[in-house]
Amino acid sequence: MEDSSAQRRFKAVQRHLTSTNTDRCSQLDYNHTTGCFVQSQGYSVRLPEKLQTGKWNVYRSARSPLTLVDRFPDHPEIGTLHDNFIYAVENYPDYKYLGTRVRVDGTVGGYKWMTYGEVSAARKEIGSGLLFHGLQKGVRIGLYLINRPEWLIVDHACSAYSYISVPLYDTLGPDAVKYVVNHAEIEAIFCIPQTLNTLLSFISEIPSVHLIVVVGGKDEHLPSLPSTSGVKLISYLQLQSQGCSSPQPFCPPKPEDIATICYTSGTTGTPKGAVLTHGNLISNVAGFSLMVQFYPSDIYMSYLPLAHIYERANQIVSVYYGVAVGFYQGDNLKLMDDLAVLKPTIFPSVPRLYNRIYAGITNAVKASGTLREKLFTAAYNSKKQAIVSGQTPSKMWDRLVFNKIRERLGGRVRFMGSGASPLSPDVMDFLKVCFGCQVMEGYGMTETSCIISAIDKGDNLSGHVGSPNPACEIKLVDVPEMNYTSEDQPHPRGEICVRGPIVFQGYYKNEVQTREVIDGDGWLHTGDIGLWLPGGRLKIIDRKKNIFKLAQGEYVAPEKIENVYAKCKFVLQCFIYGDSFNSCLVAIVAVDPDVLKDWAASQGIKVIYCFSFRANSHVIFIALIHNLCQLYSSKELFRSRCCYRTGRDSSVFCQEYVAGTAVELI
Repeated sequence: MEDSSAQRRFKAVQRHLTSTNTDRCSQLDYNHTTGCFVQSQGYSVRLPEKLQTGKWNVYRSARSPLTLVDRFPDHPEIGTLHDNFIYAVENYPDYKYLGTRVRVDGTVGGYKWMTYGEVSAARKEIGSGLLFHGLQKGVRIGLYLINRPEWLIVDHACSAYSYISVPLYDTLGPDAVKYVVNHAEIEAIFCIPQTLNTLLSFISEIPSVHLIVVVGGKDEHLPSLPSTSGVKLISYLQLQSQGCSSPQPFCPPKPEDIATICYTSGTTGTPKGAVLTHGNLISNVAGFSLMVQFYPSDIYMSYLPLAHIYERANQIVSVYYGVAVGFYQGDNLKLMDDLAVLKPTIFPSVPRLYNRIYAGITNAVKASGTLREKLFTAAYNSKKQAIVSGQTPSKMWDRLVFNKIRERLGGRVRFMGSGASPLSPDVMDFLKVCFGCQVMEGYGMTETSCIISAIDKGDNLSGHVGSPNPACEIKLVDVPEMNYTSEDQPHPRGEICVRGPIVFQGYYKNEVQTREVIDGDGWLHTGDIGLWLPGGRLKIIDRKKNIFKLAQGEYVAPEKIENVYAKCKFVLQCFIYGDSFNSCLVAIVAVDPDVLKDWAASQGIKVIYCFSFRANSHVIFIALIHNLCQLYSSKELFRSRCCYRTGRDSSVFCQEYVAGTAVELI
């Protein structure tokens, strides 16, 4: 006889109460034979690359020093995303899983939830519906929509029926979307009404597509396509109904089968598709599960793009632990309202948002008056000192100061994750103090199925990205042209290379670029420069190629931008700069004085001047020219965005620049 709902819940709670995951921190202590083969570095262990002659330059997690994790230690039977979801459905069928806010008479209310069991039924209907339309195993399925329950339901259906999901960035331009669809030979695309218009604009140029499914649209409102297009256009509900009427058995994948092809944004050229298998993804989150502990009682806020591997990996580990996932409304400006209603316990984010939270709170404190500012400073310093020294902070400070701050994220957050770009040590310490929870910063990339390293729980040192994921090993390779070597003192430095079951299979249809990043010994060369800090902690310090990442995680190739602007006749020289702690670029443009003088005379402008001012400790040069590349062809745009008056105080101009009413430098 099957267990009742109450019995299943009791067993789930009992499993977590008797879990031994928290005892894995010191596995070296239990394995006395490891000393012959490894050198303990605290959070990492160091091994020789080759047993006989190799240098001791390979680092692994101290949690699993002799073997790389490729399965969940407590559940080795989970080898695919399908297995992972089956496990969740069997153990948490009546638990909340996917939640969205309900609209009643145009007013947004609370969250409405689907359980794991309900999502399981829906994914079978969607998968059966795809089979109903003749889509066979191994077909590529495009996902062209923002975060919402249907995104994950379709992804689960792909896993259950051995389809390959291909996320399409909802922010990509039409040309990039068209390229990815054709390159991956996508046969079916799930979209929303807004992205449908983009697809229809080039429907004749994507011949591989045979089916378009519109999520959130009604069949009677969908446009009709000519029969010659060869494309069926139906609603999500119709597909679900067709699958419900003709259910088909699952076609489970194998661990070595491709689960997804994740395309990069194409920083230096056309997008590249990273091929990830089920085994890649399960290995990564299995290793991560040794570093964190989530529960079925946890609630996760999903707003980071599901097209990115960071959010994708978070979803996989959430399924394993039976976590409830609430979605934002789709508008970042309403995110704080969604947080207040959802009250999540797990909040993943990126430095760009954390920086805004930091700035918002500090500005509010400064504006609150001298007495309150002194109280905050005293509370902050006291609590920070306790955290750094490993002591328990006084609850008094939370009651007096920090509980009000915690309410900004709903008041229940116990775990905050940060990825995509470096988090400033000051901001990380600030989050730990103000929100009183674990703040984990990680480092990873699409090509490693997400996490390469992450800060261990209990590690109170900021300014690094932690120890290796137990599912991989890391070494630093000399970069002599940049004067980085593994023999550097006091810290070994070099290009970060990763090996293990988390490393991707290669770039789709691009063997040349695959060989450029994966060497003959299976090491993935990340292009990032790192160093080893005491304790076996990894720190990112540079980039091998002239590419940098902005605070929002966007990669920028400055030379490519510089070359574009150098084509403008007004530009003599151009220098583009950015870093991972800021969300925008700075350009220093030297104009050709002769060309500019002639143009100014033709426009009846007597004086155009440039000046510099200091803002946030960065010197930003502002030239009174907007969009130099379009200057000569868009006179009205130029006149509407530039200021010609001279003799103004620079501080006034700075205020106008920040407010967006003055000229911007591009």
